[in-house]
Amino acid sequence: MENKKELTTIIVGLLIAISLLFLGYFIYKGLKSFSDKDRVVTVKGLAEKEIKATEAYINIKATSSGDNPQEIISTTNKNIDFILSYLKEKGYKEANIKTEEVSVYDGKEYYQYDYNLKEKIKIDRYKATRIIRITVSDVEKAGTMSNNIDLDLIGKNLSSDISCDYKFPELNSIKPALIAESTKNARLSGEQFANDSKSKLGKIKTASQGQISIVGTYYYDEEQASSAPKEPYLQKARVVSTIVFFLED
Repeated sequence: MENKKELTTIIVGLLIAISLLFLGYFIYKGLKSFSDKDRVVTVKGLAEKEIKATEAYINIKATSSGDNPQEIISTTNKNIDFILSYLKEKGYKEANIKTEEVSVYDGKEYYQYDYNLKEKIKIDRYKATRIIRITVSDVEKAGTMSNNIDLDLIGKNLSSDISCDYKFPELNSIKPALIAESTKNARLSGEQFANDSKSKLGKIKTASQGQISIVGTYYYDEEQASSAPKEPYLQKARVVSTIVFFLED
């Protein structure tokens, strides 16, 4: 009977010892996990991509002003016809040329006060405008083409307001790849830091995917001005992701 009691006591003691051992282990893991949560590294990942325009547009604006709307409309339309004839002679395809309807602005005044002369001066009440838009597929040559048209029209006494703008791919089409690259570069920076500190890079604690910033002729960012493309048909998209990683032993 006494032997049975001793055996029971031994078994109970062993169970208590094993329980305390497991309890100690889990307490240790819990404390270690809690302390590891304070061991983090914050890194940034940069991704850049140069974007080329898919199309260019040469805009030719013909205008005339006066006090008789019918006369200025007629003059504007004649100038547009001359310009269209010139473009045809130069080999521009009709399919690539779009002409807008004439628009007339009514200033509703015949005089305005000149503060320098300190007197009222006569101004034209109406202004008629009509625009020709040329689509150019060779975006690299569009600027030169625009300048040549401008010089030719000036030589023909048909000076107009000429500008050249560009169509770029939608940002959503390149955003996923940029974010993936910036995240990858952030992880590489984190791994380098972990190696230097004799640790291992763990899971992501928090991540902030920066917005895409654009620099180029039509966008200005003081911090990136030096790296902005000089050609008007190019832009540079840039994403910076900020990621916080856990560090492990």
